[in-house]
Amino acid sequence: MSAERNAIELTRDLLRFDTINPTGDETACARYLGDLLADAGFRVSYYPYGERRTCVVAALGGSSGKRPLCITGHIDTVPLGAARWRSDPFAGESDGDRLFGRGSSDMKSGVAAFVVAALAFAGRLAGTAGIELVITGGEESGCEGAFHLARSHALGHAAAMLVAEPTANYPLVAHKGAFWLEARTHGVTAHGSMPERGDNAVFKAARAALALEHFEFGIPAHPLLGQPTLNVGTFHGGLNINSVPDFASIGIDIRTIPGQDHAALRERLSERLGAGVELHTKLDVVSVHTDPHDPWVAEVFDVMKPILGEAPQPRAAPYFTDAPALRPACGDPPTVVLGPGEPQMAHQTDEYCVAERIREAAAGYEEIIRRWCAT
Repeated sequence: MSAERNAIELTRDLLRFDTINPTGDETACARYLGDLLADAGFRVSYYPYGERRTCVVAALGGSSGKRPLCITGHIDTVPLGAARWRSDPFAGESDGDRLFGRGSSDMKSGVAAFVVAALAFAGRLAGTAGIELVITGGEESGCEGAFHLARSHALGHAAAMLVAEPTANYPLVAHKGAFWLEARTHGVTAHGSMPERGDNAVFKAARAALALEHFEFGIPAHPLLGQPTLNVGTFHGGLNINSVPDFASIGIDIRTIPGQDHAALRERLSERLGAGVELHTKLDVVSVHTDPHDPWVAEVFDVMKPILGEAPQPRAAPYFTDAPALRPACGDPPTVVLGPGEPQMAHQTDEYCVAERIREAAAGYEEIIRRWCAT
């Protein structure tokens, strides 16, 4: 594919790959993108971390005077859900200015836009600070691909990081952390007609869930991110209706703000739930916050001002990204979340992205790269 091919066409190409996490094929999609970048002169490396699961790191340029700009996004998607789609989720069908498909907003349009922008600059990056594209898998299941890259020492130090998650092209300077826990309860099984002979683990799990319904964090709200949140998202217990269940579990999704100590929070929750409940950590990623007065952030705001038709103000996302896994390995650079996807369409049935936003994102990324590599 030539560098002139537009981001909408590449988005449509990426949507045709089934990269549903965990059953889809990330590797085929990763190789497709890697081949495009390698053909343009990028140094491309692949980092498999499971069957049909692969990350790509592609770099071009580089100088001793300034570290590169890292641009990152993930290619895995969530499942389709139980509701029937009105269009083929893997065809990239259009309806006016909307492009439909699983991952169209979250976040194949963002990946397509920054890859096309990078291809457009491929011939002009030699001797500049350069860029490093980090295309991950496994983000939807807890940043698995990003953590694999960090453990593999696959990343160079970057002076800034741009995350192309869906923001409707509004630059965001912060997002919440994610602390996922599984609370497990145990009991003794017995025949359902003689429950007095058993010890019901489901009742214990139900009491644990209710104990968290009005949990108070007891900390001040963050000026951009507000209060942390807690949600019980799953409840599992029992094998059959006519037995006393001897095991049950609930899934606890906590979104945290800067300054929260996850270990201390876990201790508080353990005390709240009591000795009969075991807590197991499933995901632990901290929140991200960059000073909105950082010079590079101000530069990004300036680039996006004419595209948005207004001067961006400091805002934050409630979701998490790969940034907490990648930033320490990249030297903790200032980070902006900025992508063409519609945030409210993430994980939705009939997910779509607005085509004009994809074009605007590609143009914005090109200008961000141009400014970065011109200084």
